[in-house]
This record gives sequence, C-alpha cells and structure tokens, in this order.
Amino acid sequence: MVIYDGPQDLRRAVLIDVDLSGARLVRTNLAGATMRGADVTGTEIDSPWLLEDEGATLVINGVDVVPYLQAELDRRWPGRALRHAEDPEGLREAWTALEATWRRTIDQALAMPDGSVDAKVDGEWSFSQTLRHLVMAIDTWLGRAVLRREDALHPIGQPHADYEADGYDMSVFAPGIPDIGAVLAVLDEKFTMVRSFLAEATADVLEAPRRSPWDPRREVSVRSCLHVILNEGWEHHRYAVRDLEELAQS
Repeated sequence: MVIYDGPQDLRRAVLIDVDLSGARLVRTNLAGATMRGADVTGTEIDSPWLLEDEGATLVINGVDVVPYLQAELDRRWPGRALRHAEDPEGLREAWTALEATWRRTIDQALAMPDGSVDAKVDGEWSFSQTLRHLVMAIDTWLGRAVLRREDALHPIGQPHADYEADGYDMSVFAPGIPDIGAVLAVLDEKFTMVRSFLAEATADVLEAPRRSPWDPRREVSVRSCLHVILNEGWEHHRYAVRDLEELAQS
C-alpha cells in the first residue's frame, strides 16, 4: 500500500485511467472536483461541511443529493432539524433534543462489551474521545467565546492535533486515556452549563457580539456560537453511532 502523507498539491490536475479503488482519502480537498465515467460503486463519503455550508452541493448523475441527505438525517434523528433555530425557545428545544439523543446513545455504548467505549474504528476517535471533544466544543464556544472565560478549557477535553497551530496551548489537555466515568461526569457538567445558559437567554443576548475563538479579528453573535455547539453535537453523534454500529458487528 502506498501512503502519501503531507502536502500534495494536485489542484486542477487531470487524472485519466487512474485506479483509486479501495483508496482512503483523509483531510482531502475535493471541492469542485469533477468525475466523468467514474465507477463509484460502494464509495463512502463523509463530509460535515457539505451539510453545513450554505449553498453546498453534491451532484450525482445530474441530481443534487444534498437536500435528500439532509432530509434523511433529520428523519433518522428527530430534533436535528432544529439545530439552526433562531429564537431562545427554539434553541432550548434544539438543545433538549440533542442532549436526550446523546444520553440514549451513551446508555447504548455503556451496555456494549467492556472496552467498546475506548475502541477505535479505522483510526477515528473512540466513543470516549468523541465525548471529550464535545466537552472541548462547549468550552470553546460557550465558555471561552460567549462567557469569555479565560480558563474555560477543561483538561479532559479532546483537541485535534492541528489545533496547536490555531493558538491552543496543548499542555492544557491531560495526556492518557481518562476513565469513562470521569469523562461522563465532566460532560454532564457541560451539558448542564448549556442548559442553564439557554434557560436564561433572551433575544437580545442571542444578538450580542462576541469574538470568534478561532479568529479574534472576526465578530460573531452569541446565536452563531450556539449553532456551532449544536452542529458539533449532531455531527459527532453521527460519527459515534456509525462506529458503534461497526463495533457491534465485529
């Protein structure tokens, strides 16, 4: 197996009669790519940006499949369609649905054989790591951005390795594999933090400006920060369920 690891600039390249069967493309930019006469039988695509970027399209045989994909995911996960709610009541309902969904999935994961919550599928995060990333997402977008807490990041949070380049002090995060009980205790605190904030949120609060935690030069609204948390919650739930199903079949 040939592995290309590192910057490979193939923009505007033309690939003819190239065999990519069984290839695995990770963190690969295929935006705007065109495939003609391509055999894509059995191809699996996972692109969270496709689901969240306004105007994003994925055209297969002349049909934009994004609207169908969104509708199917909303059907599978009741409450997901609320993730872009604009008013306080709508956001409270959206969060209630997301939290309830995660709690059911957590119960299912804990009922699986020992070690399942720390098992990885295809090198992706384990279930426990995904929960830890939710902790970090809430700390980043609610604690750090909205509440403007300098010490918002809990050590149990799970960052991506490339976050270090975005100004994160990686020493904040604890090394090793925390016990799932400790992870769940912290996650419960963060869920409560979101719930409590939304309980008091008003329309004026949602409109209030904040600095983006990724780019302090860019101004965002409190509402948009909450939308990020909801999107992170639903997307990572999708990943978690996908991998739990894979583990259950192995």
